[in-house]
Amino acid sequence: MDFALPADLVAYLAELDQFIAHEIKPIEDADDNVRFFDHRREWARTDFDNGGLPRQEWEALLRRVKDLADSAGHLRFAIPKRYGGKDGSNLWMAVIREHFAAKGLGLHNDLQNEHSIVGNLPLVTMLDRYGSDDQKAMIEGSISGKYRITFGLTEPEHGSDATHMETRAEPTTRDGVSGWLINGEKMWTTGMHAATHCALFARTSGNDGDARGITCFLVPAQAEGVKVEEYMWTFNMPTDHPRVSFTDVFVSDDALFGEIGRGLSLAQCFVHENRIRQAASSLGAAVYCIQESVNYARERKPFGRALAENQAIQWPLVELATQAEMLRLLIRKTAWEMDKLTQAEVEHTLSDKVSMCNYWANRLCCEAADQAMQVHGGMGYSRHKPFEHIYRHHRRYRITEGSEEIQKRKVAGFLFGYMGAGATKH
Repeated sequence: MDFALPADLVAYLAELDQFIAHEIKPIEDADDNVRFFDHRREWARTDFDNGGLPRQEWEALLRRVKDLADSAGHLRFAIPKRYGGKDGSNLWMAVIREHFAAKGLGLHNDLQNEHSIVGNLPLVTMLDRYGSDDQKAMIEGSISGKYRITFGLTEPEHGSDATHMETRAEPTTRDGVSGWLINGEKMWTTGMHAATHCALFARTSGNDGDARGITCFLVPAQAEGVKVEEYMWTFNMPTDHPRVSFTDVFVSDDALFGEIGRGLSLAQCFVHENRIRQAASSLGAAVYCIQESVNYARERKPFGRALAENQAIQWPLVELATQAEMLRLLIRKTAWEMDKLTQAEVEHTLSDKVSMCNYWANRLCCEAADQAMQVHGGMGYSRHKPFEHIYRHHRRYRITEGSEEIQKRKVAGFLFGYMGAGATKH
C-alpha cells in the first residue's frame, strides 16, 4: 500500500505555490492590502457602520483574486471539465486545502469566508446534478459572481435538524401560474447581503421528523416577502450571517430545485463536499499553529534557555502533532474512498467517516490555536499573531456547523446501527 502523494499532485502543489508567489502575494503586499490579514484584519474587513457587513473593498479584493485564479486555470479545478474545470478529485482537493491553510492567512486562501484560489464550489455540483436546464445555465454565472446562491437550511428553533424545520411550502396558483407559497424563517443564511437567490428548503409533505417531504426551491433574493430580519454578529467579524424571513413568498414551479420531497439529497450533496474539504482546511490551520509554536519555542530564550528545552512546551505539541498525523491519514483515506463512490453510496457507507474527519479536525484546530497562544505568551495574546483569529473561526465551526453534536450523531448512527449499511427499519 503506497501512501505517497501522486507525482502529478506534488507537481501541481508546486505550480500553485509559484502562482501564489508571483501573482497573489504582490497584490497582498500592495496598497496596504495586508491590513486585511495583520492585527487590523477585523476592522479592515468589517463595515461597523453598516450592520457589521463585509466592507465592499474587502469583497472586491477577493473577487479580483478569484478572477485572476480563474484566468490561470485554478479556480475551477474541482468542477467538471464541461464547465471549464479539471474534474479535480476529493483527494486532491483535501491535499490542496490542507496545503493552503498550513501557509497561514493570506489572499491565496481565507477560511473565514471559504475564499480560495482553488475554489470550493459545491453549488456548482448541486446545480449540475439536480438543476433544470435553466438552472444549469446559471453555473457559469455562479462561478464568475453574476449569481450568488445562499443556502437556506438552518432554522432559529431547530438548528441543523432539518427534518423538524417549520418552513412550509404549499402548492397554489397565482395569476394563472402554478407554483408554491412559502412561509418560514432561516438562520445563518450566509451571503444573503449580496445574494441573487436562496436555495431554500421547506417541508411540502410528511410529518415533522420525516426525511422525505422536504423540497428545495431556488428563490430570488429580491422576491416579495423575503426580508433580512437581522445580521448575527459573531466571534469573527465581519458578519454575513442573517436571520431571514419568508412571508407569503410566491414562486412558480420553475423554482423547484430537484425532486419534490427529496430536498435533503441536495443538502447532503452540499455538506459532504464541504465538510471533507473543511476538515482538510482545519487540519492545515492546526499544522500551521503547531509549526509556528515549534519555531517560536526554538527561538525564544527566556532566562537564558530556549522554550523548546522545556518538556511542558514539548509534550502538548507532541500530542497535537501526533493527532494531526493520524487525522491526515483518515482525511486522505476518506477523500480517496469518496472518489470511488456515488453520492448515495457515500451517504450510505461513508458518511460517518466524513463526520469523524470534520468534528475532530475542528477540535484539533481549536486546541492547536489555543496552545499556540500559550506558547507565544504575550505575542500569542496580541492580535499581531493570527492564532486568536484561527481559534475563534474554528470554535464557530464547532458550534454553527454542527461539528460537535450533529457530526457525532451521525457517527453514532453508524456505530449503533440505525444509519448506514447496518441500519434496520423500525
